[in-house]
Formats: sequence, C-alpha cells, structure tokens
Amino acid sequence: MPSAHRPEPVPRLESLALAWPPHVLRQEDVAANGAEMFATTHGGFERLAPIYRNALIETRHSCVPIEWYLKPHSFSERNDLFLENAVKVLAEAAGKALDQAGLEPRDIGAIVVVSTTGIATPALDARLMQVMPFRPDVRRLPIFGLGCAGGVVGLARAADLARSRPDERVLLLVVELCALTFRAQDRSKSNLVATALFGDGAAAAVISSRDDAIGPALGASREHTWPDSLDVMGWDVADDGLKVVFSRDIPTLVQNDFRPVALDFLAGEGLTPAGVGGFVCHPGGAKVIDALEACFGLSQGALTHTRAILRDHGNMSAATVLFVLKAMLDDGVEGPLLLTTLGPGFTAALMLVEA
Repeated sequence: MPSAHRPEPVPRLESLALAWPPHVLRQEDVAANGAEMFATTHGGFERLAPIYRNALIETRHSCVPIEWYLKPHSFSERNDLFLENAVKVLAEAAGKALDQAGLEPRDIGAIVVVSTTGIATPALDARLMQVMPFRPDVRRLPIFGLGCAGGVVGLARAADLARSRPDERVLLLVVELCALTFRAQDRSKSNLVATALFGDGAAAAVISSRDDAIGPALGASREHTWPDSLDVMGWDVADDGLKVVFSRDIPTLVQNDFRPVALDFLAGEGLTPAGVGGFVCHPGGAKVIDALEACFGLSQGALTHTRAILRDHGNMSAATVLFVLKAMLDDGVEGPLLLTTLGPGFTAALMLVEA
C-alpha cells in the first residue's frame, strides 16, 4: 500500500509591518539646504533645482535631523548611528509584525536580516536579540550587499527557509538607513541625486509553511545578474562613508534589458503581464517607474501604489518594495502579484505572491 505523502509546503505571509525613524525630511526643505550647499557648483543651484522637483517626492524619513547633513561626518560616526538606529527601528517593525501574527519572539525559529547601508559585526540580528527575547537557538541569516534588490531576495530566502522546515516560523527583517550615506563635501551628480531621493525605513514579516498558517502564498522567485554590470549601481567606500554609484542608463536598462527577463519569468509560471493582478515594483526613482510601466505595457501613472510610496517615503532601498506590497495588500489588490526589484550586481529579483 503506497504511503501518504505530505503536500508540498506553501510558505505564507502571516504578517507584514513597517517602521521608520522620527525625523521628517520635506523635499522643499532639502532643496533649500541643497541651494546652500551646491549653489557654487554645477553651474549654480537653479540648474540643479529640477532634480528635486522631478523626483516626485514630498516627504522622507531620517534617523537624524536635517541639520546633520550640512556638516562633515566620519565613516565611524555614520556607522555608529546606523547600528543604534537600525536596531531601534527593526525592533519596532519586528514587534508590530509579531503582534499582528499573535506571536512572541520565542515563537520564531529563524531570522533573516537584509541591509546594505551600514556594517554590523556582530550582525543586526544578534544585536536585536539583546533587546528582544528571541530563543538562543534561533537560526540567523544576515544578508548584505543586495541594495534595492534585497527586499525581494530576502523574502525569497525567508520563504525557502520556511519551506525547508515547515514547522518553524521565519521572521524577515529589512532595514535601510540610506540618508546616512549623504556626504556633504561630495559634489558629484550621483550624490546630489541621492539628496533628492533617499530615505530611511524598515519592514518586518512573519513567514510560515505551518498547517495553521494563513495569509498570501509566497510563490516562485528568480534572480538575474547581468555580466559586466558592476558599475551600474552600488557603493564605493570612501574615508568618510559610502559613496553612492548610479548609472544614468538605469531607466534604459529597465526598459530594454529587464523586460525580457521579467517576461521569461512570467512565462515559466504560465503568466503574461495581462494575467498579473498587481505589479509590486520597487520605485528606484520617477524615471525608473516610467520605464517599468512601459516594460509591462501599462499606461503612464498605472503604478499608483509604487508612486505613492515614493512620494511619501522616497527610495528606502531594500525596504521600499515591502512598503509597496503592504499598501497593495491593505487595499485588497488580488493576485497574482509580481514583485520586482533591481539592485547592485546589476541584479533583478522577481517573485510571485498570491493574495
């Protein structure tokens, strides 16, 4: 008599919570500070002002007040601020996610932490264990270096862990304090763009394949890294901090090179863009959103949730796509949902979520 086989475990998103630090950066205030700092470079501030207007951002959040950005700071000072504030905002997000799921820290079997805007050894998960009572045998997976792609890759890794041990719950934590990387003495165009774009934020999610798990199902995922693309996006390490690297060709790469990768992923899952219930896209910037809409054959302005998160929070690197996902789930958007991010590598990360 054949033995009964247990069905393939299905990882589910049991909860998803967000957090951000207390200081609000209003774009008009940032632009005014930019006028003070950059007036004598790049042909005067009037030539630079459109960067702030065209970013389509109204507010962002920061772990330090706006005055902090007007002064030089060492790498060690920045990283100390990163460690202090990353743990604080992660603890808030984790507490919210656990409360939503009706769980305690001791109920978590594994923690996945994604971040690329600071250096932490011991890792952020170990530091969080000093302020939240997780079990001492909790499995830990810190992930560094994925930049904006980290939100989807982290969710996929957490789903893999939950699938491999279906009796355990996995806590995914994503935190990026991008605004700390602004360097006042750097007059490069990339640094200026960063002042108009980056914000701070965190997300936490409980993921489980347990029989009693409820919530959206986490489906297939894929990553694609293009050859000879290390200079498209990332950090250079300078004496005073992390120096942002942006290629001006990113929107073109999205429209021309990302499209076939995304279509091939969807085809492998028996889908076309027309069959996707919602596009959960990381808003790298206004031009990138335009390119993503063209990529999927959407009308301009169709990515309303992506645009709203960019407007209210800016680009929070890896955390941003989870802000978009929560907004869409809260609004009752039905799946399949396609999550997309692009990050250093140059790497695309995609994932399907059945809401």
